[in-house]
Amino acid sequence: MALTVTAFRRTTPSRTPLGHRMAAFAGAAALAVATLGVAAPGSASAAITPSQETASAAAPGGCAYASSSNRPTLKRGSTGAAVKQAQCLSNVWGGVPKLAVDGQFGAKTQTKIKWIQGCHGLVKDGVIGPKTWNALYYPVPDCYDPYPG
Repeated sequence: MALTVTAFRRTTPSRTPLGHRMAAFAGAAALAVATLGVAAPGSASAAITPSQETASAAAPGGCAYASSSNRPTLKRGSTGAAVKQAQCLSNVWGGVPKLAVDGQFGAKTQTKIKWIQGCHGLVKDGVIGPKTWNALYYPVPDCYDPYPG
């Protein structure tokens, strides 16, 4: 059996203004990955290993009310720092209205959590368990479920 090797010619990026902008963007993205360890969501460089999960999820959006490893099951009536963390993460996540970060898991928090669960294809029970915590720390880019009003 013969093996055929085909050589491919390397092409250079277009020298149009758009080509320059795209090359500059690619360079900036590579620099960000190399320097900061960040990458665009969905890119191969953005994959999170289990050992990086806790460190990278420490404070998205500045939410630092509780450690990202502190993920107790929360439900209506729960209180404390973990509730504040969930409320803050849900505000970073999106949706209107923004929740008061008061550490009280009430009706508004429950409604927003149910909406986030629906966006992720989870059971809409309003309870924050392991799957809902993951949804809060790693949200889908867009949700097409209307926010309950």
